[in-house]
Amino acid sequence: MGINGGLLFRQHQEPAWFVSFAILGAAYVFAVFFRLLAHLALLLRRPTDLRRRYGAWAVVTGPTSGIGRSVALELARRGLNLVVVGRDPAKLQDISETISATHGVDAKTVVLDLALVATPQGDAALRRLREAVEGLDVGVLVNNAGLAKPCAVYLHEADVDAWVRMIRVNLWALTEVTAAVLPGMVERGRGAVVNIGSGSSEAIPSFPLYSVYAASKRYVAQFSRSLYVEYRSKGIDVQCQAPLFVDTKMTAGVGGSRKRQGLLSRLTVPTSDAYAGAAARWIGHGQVCIPNLGHRLQWCLCRVMPDHLLDALRLRKNLRQRALFQQLRSVRVKGGLMGSEQS
Repeated sequence: MGINGGLLFRQHQEPAWFVSFAILGAAYVFAVFFRLLAHLALLLRRPTDLRRRYGAWAVVTGPTSGIGRSVALELARRGLNLVVVGRDPAKLQDISETISATHGVDAKTVVLDLALVATPQGDAALRRLREAVEGLDVGVLVNNAGLAKPCAVYLHEADVDAWVRMIRVNLWALTEVTAAVLPGMVERGRGAVVNIGSGSSEAIPSFPLYSVYAASKRYVAQFSRSLYVEYRSKGIDVQCQAPLFVDTKMTAGVGGSRKRQGLLSRLTVPTSDAYAGAAARWIGHGQVCIPNLGHRLQWCLCRVMPDHLLDALRLRKNLRQRALFQQLRSVRVKGGLMGSEQS
């Protein structure tokens, strides 16, 4: 190659920084593609027989509505008997009867207000839970119960009792229920613990105006990661599932409810039944996971966006929610005053 050819070759060489960034970009794209491929492979694989792998019974907290109800019914459809745990006796009885009538499995109820954990009433209810599961082949525990209120408020505006209640349910109760069920799993040498976390602590860098909620769900993820390592050698799978918006009563007030029945809305905001089907497939696969494919695609998109941009977008959206909730509270207060004047 002559002098002119050598000069031309050097002129066409890309700068070292460009090559480095190109390699990093290609590696990231490959990693994302591999994760999506693994997700699709799990969808195509024959579902795990949860009863055979883990045990005949499942315990589900918060089973009377939303994700909890759908998960309870999905596990019953897969042949597991259910112990349903919640605070409303009538609603527990309703889901218990629905489970038995629809899927022909056994169902037990345990009345436990998870917001009363670490109080005398809560301690008595936890003893009832331990008694209810004693002697049962409990193979799956789903800690689904959670609170999102107070929502769309600055920390100094929130009612202290409300966010203490949230911490009790989302963090403390989840820990206590897990500790109550784990000993039987350890004794039998098998089991699966599924803790429902949130994409607010995994898919995005911050969740402003929901700071206590997001922090409590971050605890759930780290708690699950540590227990996964701690109990894996004992035959127990521990997992945090981190959904984004699912079409439930909890998300209806914060913009998560599907306004249209189009393909995009079904993909990004699945129904609780659709989510439950994916959630059951993912049991035993990974420490922290996002079971729904649409949620996984949103997570991938968030990963390539700068944190400061995601922070700004989320703050703007949550401030709009705050304004909406303030209007709704104002209407309720005025309605209450008018009602009292008329009585």
